[in-house]
Amino acid sequence: MILTISGLHGTGKSTVGKLIAKKLGIKYYSTGQIFRDLAKEMNLTLEEFTEYAENNPNIDKRLDDKIIDIANKGDVIIDSQLSAYILKSIADFKIFLTCPLEIRVRRIAERDNALYNEKLKETLLREESELERFKKLYNIDLNDAEKIGKIYDLIIDTGNLRVEEVLENILSAVKKL
Repeated sequence: MILTISGLHGTGKSTVGKLIAKKLGIKYYSTGQIFRDLAKEMNLTLEEFTEYAENNPNIDKRLDDKIIDIANKGDVIIDSQLSAYILKSIADFKIFLTCPLEIRVRRIAERDNALYNEKLKETLLREESELERFKKLYNIDLNDAEKIGKIYDLIIDTGNLRVEEVLENILSAVKKL
């Protein structure tokens, strides 16, 4: 089974993705974590690496190739902004998580043990960069609600839900496959 989980930063993709993987006994892969790891390897802040990625499309292509390779091996949940688009014909089920900006940033600040305003600035910069990069590289508009409604099998607003509720909603939908 190949599942994708997408959404903006702080919607709960990683938290829920890891739990789904554990419950279903499949692997979990996160391009967001790989992106953060690459920034660290290059001794760049996330903001600096985001700028670097804007001028180096090979970063996104490298991540894309990796998720295609991993998906082709099967039994995995892939946590990635573009996984549903890139794996459109490969994925068995595509999940999209939404959440208001304020809640997303609060979650990120708590996760990273950082100040809210610092993470707000970083998140807005990163998301603006990704929006432009993805339009330029793939002709994908992450804000196109109509396209989102068509490509995803399940859309959940995680803003007012506990992690367990999100997990139950997803597992219930996946069991119907």
